[in-house]
Amino acid sequence: MNRKRLTAIIYFAISTIITWWFIDASPLYESLQQKIVSCSIAGTKWGLQLCAAFIFLKNNKWDFIKNISVTCLAGSTLLLPYAVLAWFFGIDNTDLFVGSLLVAVAVMILLYALSVRNAGLPLRWWVGWLTCLAVAILLQLSFVFHVL
Repeated sequence: MNRKRLTAIIYFAISTIITWWFIDASPLYESLQQKIVSCSIAGTKWGLQLCAAFIFLKNNKWDFIKNISVTCLAGSTLLLPYAVLAWFFGIDNTDLFVGSLLVAVAVMILLYALSVRNAGLPLRWWVGWLTCLAVAILLQLSFVFHVL
């Protein structure tokens, strides 16, 4: 298997595990169903980007996929402090939860833009991911947390 493919698979898998741990550690999620929906929404935005890469990219497909897997892993890694504090020490501060999410999203926005630029892709790829991100946030707020 190509090294870039293997790296991307491993990074996306680790990101999924970390994201699930982050979700599972938070008492803001009241049921297993709510946790599954939340994790599914988070993963779908990456799945859509992977589908787009497979459909529209030819030569630099795996470079781009590997780079966005790094972006995904970086964002998930920024969720670890909250997961560790909540899981092991019972510190489940809502501000820390939201702050972790905001920092992770901000970093992923920048890293995704760099991935698009480095792959020589048009700006619409980044805008497409931002759109997926915005929809994911709205779905989380509507269907998971019932805020909207």
